[in-house]
Amino acid sequence: MSFDRNCAEDMAFGHKPVLLDECLEALAIRPDGIYLDGTLGRAGHSLEIVKRLTEGGRLIGVDRDETALEAARVRLADYMDRVTLVHSNFARVDEILEELQISGVDGMLFDLGVSSPQLDDAARGFSYMNDAPLDMRMDRTAALTAREVVNCWSYEELRRILFEYGEERYAPVIAKYICRRREEAPIETTLELVDIIKNAMPPKALREKQHPAKRSFQAIRIAVNGELDELPPMLRGAADRLNPGGRLAVISFHSLEDRIIKKTMQELATGCTCPPSFPVCVCGRKPKMKLVSRKPIVSGSAELTYNPRARSAKLRVAEKL
Repeated sequence: MSFDRNCAEDMAFGHKPVLLDECLEALAIRPDGIYLDGTLGRAGHSLEIVKRLTEGGRLIGVDRDETALEAARVRLADYMDRVTLVHSNFARVDEILEELQISGVDGMLFDLGVSSPQLDDAARGFSYMNDAPLDMRMDRTAALTAREVVNCWSYEELRRILFEYGEERYAPVIAKYICRRREEAPIETTLELVDIIKNAMPPKALREKQHPAKRSFQAIRIAVNGELDELPPMLRGAADRLNPGGRLAVISFHSLEDRIIKKTMQELATGCTCPPSFPVCVCGRKPKMKLVSRKPIVSGSAELTYNPRARSAKLRVAEKL
């Protein structure tokens, strides 16, 4: 399928799947295989996967956002005889497959981060460009919201997440301004928070090309959804549930995610850890995976012309031994 046709179809669903051709190649899809899309979103990747499956094949689509599942059900309507949709967190991949009584799958794909429709839906509170209640939950049934993080977390915790998750160099002063403002009244909306962040930052920071609230909003979103904490259990669960030769493909969008994915995949691909001086292995450790490529796969110029959000995407691929 051409870029133009893909783009037109995806625009209709408000989402352009990132690194689509690269993901399909990485998964090495067999028509009768079982595949899991752990971040279903608007099913852009899943649609192309399921098109390549015969009646003996199966696609399991997982998402914690019920709105995404509803949209995916419409988009995949012609293929639902070979699709199973699951409302859950991808960190539970091992338990999900256990509940479905599936011992192993032939490929798994995880496209991390917030999806385009979530960003574009102002009411979800992910965007710093539109006013909305402070929410930022990918799963709207979850208890923790951005409002609670902003209004209830301590100065130290706010400073930590802004610095660690947002890589925000002005984290201390932004956290101080948030704490000072919330003493007067609770901070309720996204644009209230944007105003606080702008007031906390020096004039030179406000003149940067990047929106001054981008890093802080990223940090709060990651904290609300536990995005970094769930990556190691997801990766290890995926490694345990892949069939021999099965592929694991993971797309990340910022350095913190990519660092965790790289480190965990390397650990899964590492065998004996005994000191070199030992005459024989006593640890008994054997690698579970092999890295398909040492360096991450990134978008080419053709994709970036119609999907600028793909600019920061990195795809890493490993294969089950």
